[in-house]
Amino acid sequence: MHCPICSHQETKVIDSRISSEGSSVRRRRECEKCGFRFTTGEEVELLDLVVVKRDGRHDAYSRDKLAQGLRKSLEKRPYTDAAFRNLLSAIERDIQKKKTNEITSAEMGELVMDRLKGFDKVAYIRFASVYRQFEDVESFSKELETLKAKRRRRKDKTGENRSTNTRLDL
Repeated sequence: MHCPICSHQETKVIDSRISSEGSSVRRRRECEKCGFRFTTGEEVELLDLVVVKRDGRHDAYSRDKLAQGLRKSLEKRPYTDAAFRNLLSAIERDIQKKKTNEITSAEMGELVMDRLKGFDKVAYIRFASVYRQFEDVESFSKELETLKAKRRRRKDKTGENRSTNTRLDL
């Protein structure tokens, strides 16, 4: 690792810390020439993954493209950078669990929606409306009803008092 100040090639690692999800490492380094200290990060990278699009095209996986789509769905929603990085890492771990070098855009979309559903319901609806290409209000409404039903079942299991208001708190 080159020093960002003097460009010397020799730096030593002073401290290493593994992230909570275990997929990245932060290293504190010091230049052996000028003594400047800086932090670097290493994270697992999905290599040689090909995404098969709906029209049959094959595109190389791009973390930036996935992050861009997630950010679009989370636009004007409250979230921290750390939570976003964790979400992105969780989706990538789900992809890695498939143990394949090829994934369809449909499979990837489902993985993203599964994670978004627990992360932010509004972002989930936004992503699903684009991904599932809702043709009309009725198909969009069906998806909202599905979410409401799941929420009611979850409340029933936890013993919470159900109100008569079935509005989805978005």
